Amino acid sequence: MRLDKFLKVSRLIKRRTMAKEVADQGRVQINGQPAKAGSIVKVGDEMIIQFGQKNVVARVDRLEESARKEDAASLYTIIKEERITE
Repeated sequence: MRLDKFLKVSRLIKRRTMAKEVADQGRVQINGQPAKAGSIVKVGDEMIIQFGQKNVVARVDRLEESARKEDAASLYTIIKEERITE
């Protein structure tokens, strides 16, 4: 599944266009490698997403074409969240 679609379906990012912009700005890594919106996400991949002054590390647990709001959080596990201090 494409990275931008996974971010939207999992509701880590609310809109697919926003997910595409975040990925294309280099603010997403998959398994330590910079990822673009079209990068392929697989079960077990670990992603680091930069949200403003915070990094979120999440592991992909399941892939689905669509998910209800209540089920979206089951697609991933948050491993850690950390504030960026510069």
